[in-house]
Amino acid sequence: MKIVEILEKNNSVTVNQLCEQFNVSASTIRRDLQLLEEQSLIQRTHGGAVAKGGTKFEPSFIEKEKEHHQAKVNIGRKAAGLINEGDTIILDAGTTTTELAKHLGDYQDLTVVTNGVNIALELSQGNCEVILIGGHLRKHTLAMVGPVAEDNLSKFYADKVFLGTNGIDLKAGITTPDLVEANTKKTMLERAKEVIVLADYSKFEETSFVKVVEIEEVDIIVSDSSLKEELVDSFKEKVDIILA
Repeated sequence: MKIVEILEKNNSVTVNQLCEQFNVSASTIRRDLQLLEEQSLIQRTHGGAVAKGGTKFEPSFIEKEKEHHQAKVNIGRKAAGLINEGDTIILDAGTTTTELAKHLGDYQDLTVVTNGVNIALELSQGNCEVILIGGHLRKHTLAMVGPVAEDNLSKFYADKVFLGTNGIDLKAGITTPDLVEANTKKTMLERAKEVIVLADYSKFEETSFVKVVEIEEVDIIVSDSSLKEELVDSFKEKVDIILA
């Protein structure tokens, strides 16, 4: 339980830090972390652990890619149906937006502005025009963010923006763990006529560290069929919801 106490104070810790503090091997620490996670007391990360439910916690791209994968595939396919030939879209970095990108290869007249390095690479194999904005690379999420990214985004006007998110709540709105990335997302939605949020059912009734936008400022949320019916009904009072 000492590890839990450390996390309650510091929110995160690495395996190496715990090895030094308790003078034990890394394998012992990893075994302890696994037991604590099985008891739902902590959440393991690559190289350490975080406090369960911490608002600043953010899994890596690889970790998120494995979570609710089929739901994200379905959402990406459904969201692609909202795009018309001739559109200019802004595509936010993220695992669900990446699934959307995989369905854009057949478009002949589509311009995509994105801050996702992996998304730009994915789209390089297709026919659409791709603009990868510059900025500071968040290696954790493969997103280009910061003042340079925001300045570049301010030069464009788009028909639609597709945003990823870590949390959706009726009161808290659309939220994300990182302040800098949140500001880049805000700039994205300011440059588009229509704001579309992609989020699987696990993101609902979750609140992360930084608000990006109020629910009322979102035009459409695309989620999956696992979203509870009562949640669909309550959100539909403020925003259109499409289920995949």
